[in-house]
Amino acid sequence: MTDKHSGHNRRSFLVGTGAAAVAVGLPQIATAATDAPVDRQTGSVVVRPADSRYQDLIRGTNQRWVGTPERVHVARSTADVVAAVQLAVDQGKRLTVQGGGHCYEDFVFNSDVQVVINLSELDQVAFDPAMRAFSVGGGATLLDVYEKLYRIWGVTIPAGQCATVGVGGHISGGGWGVLCRELGLSVDHLYAVEVVRVDANGKARAVIATSDAGDVNRELWWANTGGGGGNFGVVTRYWFRTKDATGTDPAGLLPRPPAEVLLAAISWPWETLTQKDFTTIAANFGDWHVRHAAPGKPESALFSYLNLNHRSNGQVGLLTQVSGNAKNPEKLYADFLADVTRGVTLRHGPLTNAMGEFAPAPEFEVPQRLPWLQATKYLGAANPILADPTLRGDFKSAFNRARYTDQQIAVWYKHLTRTDFHNPRAQLMVSSYGGKINSVGRSDTAFAHRDSAFKVLYLSYWNEKADDAANIGWLRDFYYESYGATGGVPVPDAVTDGCYLNYPDIDLNDPAYNRSGVPWHTLYYTDNYRRLQAAKAAYDPRNVFRHSQSVRLP
Repeated sequence: MTDKHSGHNRRSFLVGTGAAAVAVGLPQIATAATDAPVDRQTGSVVVRPADSRYQDLIRGTNQRWVGTPERVHVARSTADVVAAVQLAVDQGKRLTVQGGGHCYEDFVFNSDVQVVINLSELDQVAFDPAMRAFSVGGGATLLDVYEKLYRIWGVTIPAGQCATVGVGGHISGGGWGVLCRELGLSVDHLYAVEVVRVDANGKARAVIATSDAGDVNRELWWANTGGGGGNFGVVTRYWFRTKDATGTDPAGLLPRPPAEVLLAAISWPWETLTQKDFTTIAANFGDWHVRHAAPGKPESALFSYLNLNHRSNGQVGLLTQVSGNAKNPEKLYADFLADVTRGVTLRHGPLTNAMGEFAPAPEFEVPQRLPWLQATKYLGAANPILADPTLRGDFKSAFNRARYTDQQIAVWYKHLTRTDFHNPRAQLMVSSYGGKINSVGRSDTAFAHRDSAFKVLYLSYWNEKADDAANIGWLRDFYYESYGATGGVPVPDAVTDGCYLNYPDIDLNDPAYNRSGVPWHTLYYTDNYRRLQAAKAAYDPRNVFRHSQSVRLP
């Protein structure tokens, strides 16, 4: 019998009556795809500490977090995930899930974790006619999703910029990216999810939850529209279809990206950048976004990153993309640049230094038009920093409804010019927000940040463990002083609106760094947290899926 929603044998959704029952009928020989023996109990490829592959499967992008699990299950199907979860539950093992491996904290890899479920083989991208939606596996990475959706059907989802980010955690946390001002968040186009959950009796099974008003599992769909990965179960598949899209032609069920975009990159040299010019650039950038935060404006076609690097980098940069759907992209960019540079005495030049995840881009000092997919690949994969096998990092974030104060900008200048700290890859990045994102209500999805103008990311990358204390300490000082008036964090008020869930920061739990009296979950979820707790109680009543900032049971 076939499930009408998935096209998969219904047995894959009903296994979960105990490890012994799961084992019946599963393959027990090597597979052509992996040439590795599958586990008799779970059907997945299991890697243990003695295996030569183990060291590669117990870490993600950030080398601060390396796990020591008893085993890693490389799942190849939803049935594999169900079976692996069931076995872990039956054995009382602590489990976590790895999608793309970009988690900013140790939620996947830490000393308490005994079992890791690796979703990297669940990377299929296809059109599902029964669901009238695009199916994307929970282990797919963003560039693969972009390429397959666009090359075959000419559509896209407005997800993140980094090519190697996995959709599993990215989408469930909201899914923000370069096209967001024009097209909204990824979750604004999410129709359904397939989630492996564990019920009160300890039985694992896969559930499909849709946005349909009559769906008994609709709250599980809602919880995954910004409630975060690792909270309610294992997301093995997403289905995307734009709300109110009609017909059966796949090309009309998701937005089409612009055929081409205008890309521009400039910089100012730190050597001659005065505090006055620094303040003017930062203030102008914020003011522009506050003026153009509402949806429906022509300016929603423009997206920009202001990279305020530590002085040791040598430059401050501005990277901008304008959709070719704009009436006149060149004029829109010229007007934006005129606003950002108004009152700045220092002339800008080419962006010749790497900045965080962005490569040097001197060829774009004069704006150039590029095909959309080419520009997307360029922005997402041009800088090899995220492929560095020794990379370490720390991150903090904020949403802004109003422009930061001159006093805050003075704090930024102070910490970015500190001479007791030297790291060219340390920075504050202010990025565009608002536009179409703000057309959705704060409780329509679990992602509540729906009236901000821009987002701020405080970050530092480094390579040596010996440099951990210096980088983490600098970032903590920088962030805490930036929000000193509100207890060291960007509390939801008239100016700020908390933090971005997909940039998790465990310091928000610590009263030494968060003296605001506002709990971490309010900073992430604002008023949606109680509803998320109710979803947690309904779909993960045993708290199987948890980490240090997971949704708590009520």
